[in-house]
Amino acid sequence: MHIKQEATERHTLSVTVDNEAGILARIAGLFSARGYNIDSLTVADVTEDEKISRITIVTTGTPDVIEQVVAQLDRMIPVHNVTDLSVLGPHVERELALVKVVGTGDHRIEALRLAEVYRARVVDSTISSFIFEVTGGTEKIDKFLELMREVGLVEVARTGVAAIVRGKEAL
Repeated sequence: MHIKQEATERHTLSVTVDNEAGILARIAGLFSARGYNIDSLTVADVTEDEKISRITIVTTGTPDVIEQVVAQLDRMIPVHNVTDLSVLGPHVERELALVKVVGTGDHRIEALRLAEVYRARVVDSTISSFIFEVTGGTEKIDKFLELMREVGLVEVARTGVAAIVRGKEAL
């Protein structure tokens, strides 16, 4: 007997919550207690009075697992709304990375050439190193890092994914 396994999918969840102490730990705890992984997590105030925050979570799982995660998040207090942007439809995702590259000669020239191709900005420079700022989708950043490894990548800091639904509607 052959059991069919469902394929895992990447999903971006937008969770609006009351901005109170401990909510982020509770949400992360929900994932870890069930053995689910968080690939990226970002948090920002979204109201002028700083009472509501949006948590953007990128995770991977089967459709059943993602549905279960969304339902469990939705039941948490003080969660206002959980939206699976991946299911909802067109949305914009961006990430920022700071990338330190060390090298001289041809490696330095190639690092600058690659940065130009990927529209990365030099935000710091010494005789032997650069720090580039690159923004874009996760795939673009991953590819930029892969190429920079060949010319002297030594350190990376990434912000995680920020995402918002396209069109006139707000979540």
